[in-house]
Amino acid sequence: MSDAPIRLLVVDDHHLFRRGLIALLAQDTGLAVVGEAGDATAAIGLAERLRPDLVLLDNHMPGVTGIDAIAAIKASAPAARVLMLTVSENEADLARGLRSGADGYLLKTIDTADLAASIRRVVEGDSVISPEMMGKLVALLRRDTVSEATGGVPAAKSHAASAAPQPAARAVPEPPPSDPIHSLSPREREILRLIAHGDSNKHIARALDIAETTVKIHVQHILRKLDLSTRVHAAVYASERGLLA
Repeated sequence: MSDAPIRLLVVDDHHLFRRGLIALLAQDTGLAVVGEAGDATAAIGLAERLRPDLVLLDNHMPGVTGIDAIAAIKASAPAARVLMLTVSENEADLARGLRSGADGYLLKTIDTADLAASIRRVVEGDSVISPEMMGKLVALLRRDTVSEATGGVPAAKSHAASAAPQPAARAVPEPPPSDPIHSLSPREREILRLIAHGDSNKHIARALDIAETTVKIHVQHILRKLDLSTRVHAAVYASERGLLA
């Protein structure tokens, strides 16, 4: 692995926050801010010229939003990863960001050490979501599962519509024998279900009365057996197989 620092482009329209963030990141010798921008249009041009390893991207900025700029940033610098860093706890922003190609979604309440660790994880190919947003992501996945099971019929209906007989919800089919979920032990399936509900390792350890280090080992085994790279992918995987119930 290269000892060269991770090259960052910081994009945020709030000048004081941007300068403060850059000053904090400069304290980590493994990180190097090579550019900064106050709007998405400038960020796209800088991404093409500087080719950073990672773009720290705010969302709500004047003109083009950060989310709407993700595709253009990645087209300008195909090797760059994009990590959203925003105040928005809106689940629609979270969903749009991930669907638009963001490699992570963090809230600005994150502390500097966790931000630096998250940057490294994303550059290494992982995806990161603020713990505060995992529950909302799981809720989105759960709603998508229910919608698919009911044929896309919205939960809220008019009085007349609700009075009419409705078809029974379609059960989530049992995964085929070849599905790697069958390689999980009962304990690993239990932990996967809790991951899908957005529980942290600490909460899982408390719920199952086991050590947090034991949970971490189980999570590593789960990801390896399922050929997944992140907890977010594990949550999606579990949702698709009906483990959110």
